[in-house]
Amino acid sequence: MIRLPIVACFVAFVALAGAVGCRPLSQHPLVVEAVEEVRGNARVAETLGGPVTCGTAVRGTANETDGIASLQFDATGSKSQGVVVVEGKKTRDAWGVTMLELRPAGGEKLSLTADLEARTGTDTPKFDPGAQPASPAAAQPPPGDIEIVLPPGPPGQ
Repeated sequence: MIRLPIVACFVAFVALAGAVGCRPLSQHPLVVEAVEEVRGNARVAETLGGPVTCGTAVRGTANETDGIASLQFDATGSKSQGVVVVEGKKTRDAWGVTMLELRPAGGEKLSLTADLEARTGTDTPKFDPGAQPASPAAAQPPPGDIEIVLPPGPPGQ
């Protein structure tokens, strides 16, 4: 008699876990996009030797709550192998790649972010510490018809 409730609880847990987003990291949207780019990228094929295959063992973290992920998986070609690193950010329930690179064994890392952007048409804005600040003329003065009413008494009371 006790077996039925335990089995029912287990089935309910598995169903709930699937609904909440428990899935292998190999199926994460960032990994799927990175694998597609790595397999079809001519520079990766030149570096590792074609055809390029990607491992299914994914290492790293993907935090759905904070919307930040950093994941790695292996890639192998006919000449060499390496590690693919993909980082991303989740905005409005959609993951976007912020960095994608191949780190070949014994070679220099190969940035693939621009290649991915060119192929998909997606561009993630990047911070430019050398950028000039916006000119003061571009800033608009605040509207004059806004009234701010503060409650009486000292702040925090």
